[in-house]
Amino acid sequence: MDLVAKLASERAVVVFTASECGMCHAVTSLLCNLGVNAAVHELDRDPRGREMERELARRLGGGRGAPSVPAVFVGGNLVGGTNKVMALHLAGELVPMLKSAGALWL
Repeated sequence: MDLVAKLASERAVVVFTASECGMCHAVTSLLCNLGVNAAVHELDRDPRGREMERELARRLGGGRGAPSVPAVFVGGNLVGGTNKVMALHLAGELVPMLKSAGALWL
């Protein structure tokens, strides 16, 4: 099992971020405000961060230079980055997804 998959399955919601990334902060703040206790992995502070960043870029389908963070996993499955998470939230689909994964008990 690769490292990203292993870490992504450690909690109901896992977010891979970079410490100085504004979009990462926006996504983690949204999840926190919804009441989610996500596991957050800051790739720029992890010795294996570059390796994980390459894997996330591959999974997100981005080419060279495409952002690999934030990358949000719910229930061990990759949801996507900022645009996907915000779109799900605005469509009213994020909270049911989080409930289904056991991240919310509302």
